[in-house]
Amino acid sequence: MAATGTGPLAGVRVVELAGIGPGPFAAMLLADLGADVVRVDRPGGAGLGVDPDHDLTNRNKRSVIVDLKAPEGPGLVLDLVERADILVEGYRPGVAERLGVGPEECLARNPRLVYGRMTGWGQDGPLAQRAGHDIAYIAITGTLGMIGAADAGPTVPANLVGDYAGGSLYLVIGVLAALQHARGGGAGQVVDAAIVDGTAHLTTMIHGMLAAGGWQDRRGVNLLDGGCPFYGTYETSDGQYMAVGALEQRFYDEFIRLLGIGDEAPARKDLARWADLRTTIADRFRTRTRQEWTAVFEDSDACVAPVLSLKEAPHHPHLAARATFTGHGGLTQPAPAPRFSATPGSVHRPPALPGAHTAEVARDWDLPSLSAGPAPTPVQEA
Repeated sequence: MAATGTGPLAGVRVVELAGIGPGPFAAMLLADLGADVVRVDRPGGAGLGVDPDHDLTNRNKRSVIVDLKAPEGPGLVLDLVERADILVEGYRPGVAERLGVGPEECLARNPRLVYGRMTGWGQDGPLAQRAGHDIAYIAITGTLGMIGAADAGPTVPANLVGDYAGGSLYLVIGVLAALQHARGGGAGQVVDAAIVDGTAHLTTMIHGMLAAGGWQDRRGVNLLDGGCPFYGTYETSDGQYMAVGALEQRFYDEFIRLLGIGDEAPARKDLARWADLRTTIADRFRTRTRQEWTAVFEDSDACVAPVLSLKEAPHHPHLAARATFTGHGGLTQPAPAPRFSATPGSVHRPPALPGAHTAEVARDWDLPSLSAGPAPTPVQEA
């Protein structure tokens, strides 16, 4: 099986020090784009108890097991680092240094290395050494507080906004920008990707609207947070939901025409009657099923779509036509994104099982050995 994919990062070598959450997802993105990602797993594994056969964030990678607490462990990782372009780690600040694989040691072995650090709080600051998870990171940035209904508590957006949008995506942007700098003749460097920084950065437009007086500093009362009656979700007669985003006047006109409330809908610009407009829209949506409303709006510019579940999404005609989801090894999963016309990414490996590629990586990376600590039990990938 090929060591690397065919995407635009083919030939780029990445060392991922095993962790959970945004670090593995960032490394998966790099692997989806063609990088040769070697995940350094620890003896006994690490994670949230997900079956390794189904941990899709480890797709397109290879895995070796190295015990960083064994005397020879750090040296083996540094041997990999010497041959790598990027390293990704998600330890608390200072842990990699104590293990002997911090930035100083790694950059000494490879001055062009991009050392990517993924944390919630960042490498410094009063909370840097505190434990945390996505929900706390997005809470202190003001992001969690702006999501939800006006008359209820904040709505938790899974861990997508913090871990993956504010974390993984910013780490990938950072390491690729630093890689461009290094390959242009510059030195390697450390990329400090903190979820609090990335999540705060995501709210830039909202802060601009807040400063201009176009956004209230409370949830559920604004144009894009569900406060607007023509930008939100509505229940249908079968207990499902439709999503409405008819912001512009021409889209709104088509929306109320197809919904059948053109003669009774209050004026959209009359904010004092938004509650009445919401009631009118809600009452009308409850008269038909989600499938029936989908048929009404599917060929229009009314900006209305059915709210699908995770299992339903791959079967949507548009997503099916674009192959937004793909199958590999019996697992339905999101296909690599974005798309490239000349160097498309692909899913070319199933989730990497811990230690499955130790000998293969040692051969491909021209290493005499990659073994520290107890020998792993041989595993086979599907």
